Amino acid sequence: MKNATAKGTFEIKSWDEKKPAEGDPKEWLSRGRVTSTLTGDIDGQAETEFLMAYVGESAGYVGMQRVTARIGGRSGTFALQGSGSYEAATQIAKSEWTVIPGSATGELVGLRGRWSEFAQKEPRGSITFEYGFE
Repeated sequence: MKNATAKGTFEIKSWDEKKPAEGDPKEWLSRGRVTSTLTGDIDGQAETEFLMAYVGESAGYVGMQRVTARIGGRSGTFALQGSGSYEAATQIAKSEWTVIPGSATGELVGLRGRWSEFAQKEPRGSITFEYGFE
């Protein structure tokens, strides 16, 4: 199958972030677990584990994401690994993700691709997923 593009939105449903206690010299490091609903060409949900490093109110982050969704008429799960940033001055969050080879299940077995997210000032953002199958 040749490459396809799926577009959709994500909306954060829960955000559980573990920050160190007040006064901890490593207070700039944080862990978070985020659950999102996916709609559009990508219909389902995502669970993400983040490790974030704050610089003031801005942050850089790395993460792993498990997606359960229907994409291009196929259903299954797959895992993504990625990184991104949040810029407090503009309230823009953006990230890039890559499908972990061999992680797809169900009708998505053989999935490969790159997933981009963009959000500004809201718990809702956009997704662009360039994908194909081996």
